[in-house]
Amino acid sequence: MRVDAHHHLWDTSLRSYPRLSGAGTEPLQGHFDVDDLTALTDAAGIEATVAVEAACDLRETRELLEVCATAPLVRGVVGWVDLTDPGVSEVLNEFVGGPGNLVAVRHPAENEPDPDWLARPEVLQGIAAVGKAGLAHDLLVTPTQLAAAEVAARSLPEVRFVLDHLGKPAIMRSPSPEDILWQEGVTALAALPNVCVKLSGMVTEACWSSWKTKDLVPFVEEVLELFGPKRTMFGSDWPVCTLAADHATVVRTAEELLSGLSPDERRRVMGGTAVEWYRLDPLETSAPANHPDPG
Repeated sequence: MRVDAHHHLWDTSLRSYPRLSGAGTEPLQGHFDVDDLTALTDAAGIEATVAVEAACDLRETRELLEVCATAPLVRGVVGWVDLTDPGVSEVLNEFVGGPGNLVAVRHPAENEPDPDWLARPEVLQGIAAVGKAGLAHDLLVTPTQLAAAEVAARSLPEVRFVLDHLGKPAIMRSPSPEDILWQEGVTALAALPNVCVKLSGMVTEACWSSWKTKDLVPFVEEVLELFGPKRTMFGSDWPVCTLAADHATVVRTAEELLSGLSPDERRRVMGGTAVEWYRLDPLETSAPANHPDPG
């Protein structure tokens, strides 16, 4: 099953999305819904997707789960909860027992002023609750926060972690100390068997107007070498990707970047890893129910 393991759905007329307020993000204002996405995934031969939070709002997570419960394309949701909430377990139990298929939780640590936010005791306690609910935890971090992400993943070996957007390397930017932090950070995370990486967000980490596939090659080769295809998954990051490329171009570029792999390895990255890591049901024709980890 071919899976787009990272996309968003939103309507900026109904809710404020602080992460869409930066310079140049005006094209992301508007309504991007599952019907829009379905037309794109049909054209790309994508059979299933995972919707990811964008608002740090429990209401948005509920809305995404409702879409997941009714739209066969969306097989899972990476939602948001307040990891520092002492009652986070009760919130997770509500979502896991409700409609749709919550497969993971994400908090945009990249927006936290403290680079060690993920290593705080109260945050680690919240991530532990995520794992106990049978869910994965997506890491949205910059290179300066990879060390804290490694502390979290090492401290909680029972939790499955997914590193979004390759950890946001500096693609097509001037060399900086962050380059070393990225290299050291992804190497440390890859050494942990409970961490995988997502090939997503690359075109918007590069120069939006002039990137070429060759600009992405060193970073993709690096993470494939470190994580291997069995711990690497594809995500389009639609509609954010449209700032630099349309959905079809992102899928086509990923396939080109993976062309040196064997057919089985390409299938893993383009679907198998997401099915395994997010515990999607490839046999379901509609959104599956939650099944917490029995272990």
